[in-house]
Amino acid sequence: MAKPTQDRNFQLLATPITSIKGVGPRVAEKLARLGVLTVGDALYTLPHRYEDRREFRRIAELREGRHEVFAGEILACGEVVTSRSRRGIYEVIVSDGSGQVGLKWFHYQKEWMSKKFTPGRKAVFSGEVKRFGATKEVHHPEVEMLAAGQSLADYRSSDPLAFGRILPVYPLTDGLSQYAARKIWKQVVDLYAQYVESSIPESVGSAQKLIPLAEALNYVHWPPDSADVERLERGSDQARRTLVYDEFFFLELGLAMKRQGVVLKPGIPFKVGHKYTRPLAAMLPFRLTGAQKKVLGQIKQDLMAPHPMNRLIQGDVGCGKTIVALMTALVAIENGTQVAVVAPTEILAEQHFLQFRHWLDRLGLQTVLLRGKMPAAVKRSALEEIRAGRAHLVVGTHAVLQEGVEFEKLGLGIIDEQHRFGVRQRAVLRQKGMNPHILVMTATPIPRTLSMTLYGDLALSVIDEMPPGRTPVETSVIPEKQRDRAYDLMRRELDKGHQVYVVYPLVEETEKSDLLAATEGVEYLKNKVFQDVSIGLLHGRMSSEEKEAVMTRFKSRELALLVSTTVIEVGIDVPNASVMVVEHAERFGLAQLHQLRGRVGRGEAGGQCLLIKSVKCSEDGNKRLEVMKRTNDGFQIAEADLEIRGPGEFLGTRQSGLPDFRVANILRDSRILEAARRDAFQLIEQSKGLLSPEYDLLRHELKHRWGQRLELASVG
Repeated sequence: MAKPTQDRNFQLLATPITSIKGVGPRVAEKLARLGVLTVGDALYTLPHRYEDRREFRRIAELREGRHEVFAGEILACGEVVTSRSRRGIYEVIVSDGSGQVGLKWFHYQKEWMSKKFTPGRKAVFSGEVKRFGATKEVHHPEVEMLAAGQSLADYRSSDPLAFGRILPVYPLTDGLSQYAARKIWKQVVDLYAQYVESSIPESVGSAQKLIPLAEALNYVHWPPDSADVERLERGSDQARRTLVYDEFFFLELGLAMKRQGVVLKPGIPFKVGHKYTRPLAAMLPFRLTGAQKKVLGQIKQDLMAPHPMNRLIQGDVGCGKTIVALMTALVAIENGTQVAVVAPTEILAEQHFLQFRHWLDRLGLQTVLLRGKMPAAVKRSALEEIRAGRAHLVVGTHAVLQEGVEFEKLGLGIIDEQHRFGVRQRAVLRQKGMNPHILVMTATPIPRTLSMTLYGDLALSVIDEMPPGRTPVETSVIPEKQRDRAYDLMRRELDKGHQVYVVYPLVEETEKSDLLAATEGVEYLKNKVFQDVSIGLLHGRMSSEEKEAVMTRFKSRELALLVSTTVIEVGIDVPNASVMVVEHAERFGLAQLHQLRGRVGRGEAGGQCLLIKSVKCSEDGNKRLEVMKRTNDGFQIAEADLEIRGPGEFLGTRQSGLPDFRVANILRDSRILEAARRDAFQLIEQSKGLLSPEYDLLRHELKHRWGQRLELASVG
């Protein structure tokens, strides 16, 4: 296929959806809510399930928990008002001679329902079958009435889009019926699927048993009679596998190109003379673990190379990533360059600033904090220090990435990922200097599937060893009505001379929330429970100086109990703290809870984590708390969090940098992702970056699909 033909196909797939018969401005507006603006969007908006209408199931054979299609005669119908709720339910009893099923509507217009349903009429019904005692029920089924005197056989043959086959069920929006959606998608598939082609090399395609994309799209939208409905529902058929592989392959190809592109760019090769790292090591009150030394060795190798480092440090809470990052920063400073440390929130940026400044001050080096909200004069001064090169290390939030922040010579960018930054933000940081080295840290282990999509362009280092003296923290889940149990344990630990954290999800009580707030909580604990204990309060609305003063008092044991919001999630290291109490624990994500738990158990005393759950704890909330109780393994926790919340919410959808997959699901399709990644990276290595003319089409398609998102400007 020639390149002009490829361009023509791209243009055809960009045809507005309004070119399809039956799609006027009003329907187009509804489709836009589903993200369908072009025929290409429609082709890749796949059915989310299927209805097997090759034959109707007899009512006696309806299967509980399954979406079934059946026909029958209406025996009785009418509104039933329950005495308990005093709300009406509209019920219809249907029979086909083999048995009876009850249909129920909880939201309806009585007058309209009374006109539609009359005893003696026949209809076709579809919906999920439920069981209540001995009776089967379907709630809010789809209903298609048969005309008077029309037989089921006549009805089945009257509309090939509705009967006698496996039907796709598309995602809908208000005002768009399933029947209308099918008519639109049928036209799109018939007219445009033929123009979808992939440039994946034949050797890769045949090894993976891929089928042509046009054929795959036809299959998933309008499966043949021979298709296995259960496989279609699971997404395990060869057609969907082909579409998923194709999508993953081009993403991973882009990431592999990006990895190689970084490697090929000239960087700043550093010399490691230990000017600052050796004095720091002598000052530290502990020795580095074997895992920390191993990772530092990998980093030093990267820093000394003539091209930029692009590395991810992954490890569990408390494994010592921050010290590794500090050592790396000191190598960059020793080589006459500046360091930028970027954190996702102001609170975390302040934590890092305080930690780094503590050590850099002692080494005679300057640290600057850059936040979004700063007095104008303070900000001007900070920007001037950075521009003039007097600031050796700059710590901040997204503010560091903004225009107007100019470095004299940026040699290293450190990103505390927290799952919030993607490829783009790393690229912006890279543009602040002449291809600086990039080090990314993740405080919570990220499941392998997410790592391969978010960080596929990074080399990976794992700190898989805990510092000596760290013992697994014991975790208990306590209902709020039994809060006294928590107070008893806290009292026992305080009496032993240990310290305690109590964390709340809010700073102050609001009308909209019934959560206990940190400010109210601290008053209650002071006046009602621990009158003889020195208690401090720490929250995000305090100034940096106020926070630092409170943290210093807690570290020096002047305060025995610290009431806080999630300010203390990362960065505080108080070995004498042995208890972490989390109020309304179900309101926190698993990653957050794991971080909070990691604040204790850092000394000889071991640690206890008490998760207090409210009466209104949801099913998902209970699941999260059970995971916390069951394991201390960060990777298991991350996997469970991903399964419970899904990728978007797990990462913080808007700022995650997670690619927008049209077909693939990184949870369901993790094995396909691994295969696609292996093949893509292998191809880049074998082809030396797709440079020869035989890969022109592949490069062109890669640029079309991912060029802008991955900033692959030089690929086409």
